[in-house]
Amino acid sequence: MNSNWEIVIGLEIHAQLATKSKIFSGASTAYGGEPNTQACLVDLGYPGTLPVLNQQAIEMAIRFGLAVDAEISSRSVFARKNYFYPDLPKGYQISQLDLPIVVGGNMSILDGDGNEKIIGITRAHLEEDAGKSVHEGLDGLSGIDLNRAGTPLLEIVSEPEMSSAREAVAYMRKIHSIVRYLEISDGNMQEGSFRCDANVSIKRFDQKELGTRAELKNLNSFKFIEKAINHEVMRQIEIIEDGGEVKQETRLYDSDLDETRPMRSKEEANDYRYFPDPDLLPVIIDETYIADIKKTLPELPNAKQQRFIETYNLKVSDAQILTTTKQLADFYEAVEKIANTESQISANWVIGDYTAALNRDDLEIKDAKLSAADLAGLLNKIADQTISGKIAKEVFEAMWDGEGSAEEIIESKGLVQITDDSEIETIIDQVIENNPSQLAEYLSGKDRLFGFFVGQVMKETKGKANPQKVNEILKNKLT
Repeated sequence: MNSNWEIVIGLEIHAQLATKSKIFSGASTAYGGEPNTQACLVDLGYPGTLPVLNQQAIEMAIRFGLAVDAEISSRSVFARKNYFYPDLPKGYQISQLDLPIVVGGNMSILDGDGNEKIIGITRAHLEEDAGKSVHEGLDGLSGIDLNRAGTPLLEIVSEPEMSSAREAVAYMRKIHSIVRYLEISDGNMQEGSFRCDANVSIKRFDQKELGTRAELKNLNSFKFIEKAINHEVMRQIEIIEDGGEVKQETRLYDSDLDETRPMRSKEEANDYRYFPDPDLLPVIIDETYIADIKKTLPELPNAKQQRFIETYNLKVSDAQILTTTKQLADFYEAVEKIANTESQISANWVIGDYTAALNRDDLEIKDAKLSAADLAGLLNKIADQTISGKIAKEVFEAMWDGEGSAEEIIESKGLVQITDDSEIETIIDQVIENNPSQLAEYLSGKDRLFGFFVGQVMKETKGKANPQKVNEILKNKLT
């Protein structure tokens, strides 16, 4: 990236809230229904219908605000944001402008140098989602599916304080983790439950005012967010260095071509002609209600990460990974309660083989082929020296494939570890006798051949010899 330019990024994250009904109607928010089967007359904006606010959406917004140290507004107002889209049947969106429900807050991330950086949150407000335009399989036509219309959204607006695409992704990942910990959104990016718009501008380092920004719309994967921002930064640099001016506009990112293209000129707030919605009363929130919600907040990622470091003596990087999601953190702790291994060994297995198997089979933890008790049972077989760590990997794969418990697989495949000193010593003597030239080289000073002898012993025992005993006995034999 060109070092003469300072990059300025702000994100507007849209998190669909996990309510069962829509924000202003009783229609279902379930994903995947047949088109236009989950949109009632309120969602469609029929004359004579009135919106009724979903209290659970208010509660979820407050939970988020408390989690990011924000101020919860005692008085919050809904407004009509007027614009025309084919998938916005009323011709306006019910949103919030001057009096949002959540004001301020902050989120800590790690910058490019690994240092903590605090990103300010401007506000988080409630609004209704629009419908969805459908283009596939319609022979050049477009269809409108209004099932999503009226689904509650929490729009989380950051300060323009991120200075690289990597920081933007780190911030979005952190928000993603928070809303899932709070169980206010499933965060499913493939289904559009969690997406963002990125406001990107550049300026010279000696320039005080911000540059003209472009807004990148509807980014719904961490990979595409990083690629889209990096492409947009380079586009703006090339324009300015060629003597042109960046236009304020909304752009779409095409992941197939890895480019952004203009969508429309960027509107300002006055273009939307906001005014208070006459059908919705102001929302009055008292301190008692906020205090009651605060008591229900779970242990959040940062606090859980610190506890994992202190309680389990884990490496910082491992604690960060294990607390990325509440499900993974809970799984690790469930393993830790049963396993007789060191906490770090349990962490290594959860982060390593277990997570790799989940990713390989594209599974969530709830759908995994091994329970915490299953994995702990395997680790206990390592702890009591029934099998070695290397053999345990073979057993793990067999367990994942449904061949039985750790104990059943070890017994059926004859994988019990050889720990008897005399048996191991006999095998070592045989290996030394069978490799006289390597022995001579080792004794002449080629110490690296020690690994050769270890490998030969493990080969003879099909990996079942206790590695520690092999190393110990072999050292005595070769001295």
